[in-house]
Amino acid sequence: MPAPPPESGTGIVTSTVNTSTSSRRLPGAVALALAVTAALLTGCSSSSDGKSGNPLAGGKPGDGTVVVGSNNFAESILIADIYGETLKAKGVKVTYKPNIGSRETTYGLLKNGSVTVLPEYNGALLAYLDKTAAPKTVAATTAAIGAKLDSKLTLLDPAQAQDKDTVTVNAETAQKYKLTDKSSIADLKDAAKDLTLGGSPEFQTRQEGLLGLKSVYGLTFKSFKPLDAGGPLTEAALQKDNVQAADIFSTDPTISKEKFVVLQDPKNLFGFQNVQPLVYKSDLPRKGVDALNAVSAKLDTAALLDMDTQVQVDHKDPLDVARAWLKSAGLA
Repeated sequence: MPAPPPESGTGIVTSTVNTSTSSRRLPGAVALALAVTAALLTGCSSSSDGKSGNPLAGGKPGDGTVVVGSNNFAESILIADIYGETLKAKGVKVTYKPNIGSRETTYGLLKNGSVTVLPEYNGALLAYLDKTAAPKTVAATTAAIGAKLDSKLTLLDPAQAQDKDTVTVNAETAQKYKLTDKSSIADLKDAAKDLTLGGSPEFQTRQEGLLGLKSVYGLTFKSFKPLDAGGPLTEAALQKDNVQAADIFSTDPTISKEKFVVLQDPKNLFGFQNVQPLVYKSDLPRKGVDALNAVSAKLDTAALLDMDTQVQVDHKDPLDVARAWLKSAGLA
C-alpha cells in the first residue's frame, strides 16, 4: 500500500539531516535511515503523540505504557492509530512504534515485549507460523494460529474487515489476455511465462506468494521484481507496465483509480485476511482488551476502504482519520 503523506513538525531537526517529517509517515527504508541518523546525532525522541523516533529500538517503556506498532505500509499505520487512539480514550497510556517493517521483524519485537499491540491479518500470520495450514473458517484460522503462537502472545477478536493479497494485472495486460474481474488467477497459466510479477521481497519465499502461485495454480512467471508491500513502488511499476502483474492489497484505492483488474482466487491461496490485533498479553490491561475487541466489532471492509481512500487518495493524516472514525463509531 502507498505510504501516507508526510506530517511536519513531529520529528528531530539536525544540521545535517532534515527529519522534520515523522518517521511514521515514510516508507520503511527511508524512515529507518532517517531515524538511525537522527538517533546517532541527537538521541531518540518522541513526538507529542508518543511516536518513537526509531521504530526498531528495543526495550519496554515501563510505567504501564502500551506500545502500539505497525508494519511498513499505510493501512497498518492507520489501523495502529485506530488501536492506539481507542486505548487512549479508555485511559491507557500509549506510545507508538510505527512503520517497523515486515512480519519477520515485528513478530520478534512482540515476542520480547518491545511491542505490545500490532495490527495483524489472520491468514497471513498463520501462513508465517504454519505454511501447511489450510483452515476453512475464520474461527479455525484463529484456532490454528493459537496452536502455533508464542506462549507470551495472544490474538484478540477478529474484525469483519479483510484486506487480502491479490494477483492484480494492469489494464494493458487485462486487455491483451482478455482478463476481467471474473477471471481467475488460474487464467494466467499460459501467460505467466511472458509476465513479470512485482511484490515485496518476502513475497518470493512465502506460500502466500510465489511458492503458492506455483504449487496451487501452476504459475511460473518470466521474472519477479522485488518492490514493496503493495505500496507506491509496486503500484507505479504496475501502472508503467514495468511489471504486468503484482501483489496489490484488496482495499487499495489505486485499483479502481488505475483500472487495474483483480483476479479471483477460487482455491483460496490467500486465505482469510481479517484484521486482528496480535498482543503481548501480559502488558495489555483488561480494559485495553475490551477496547480493542469493541473496535473489531465495528470495523468492516467498507469502513476500512473508506479510511484508506481518505489517507491514500485525499492525503489526510491517518491519525486524524482514525480519530474521526472512532468518534463516529462511538469508540472515542
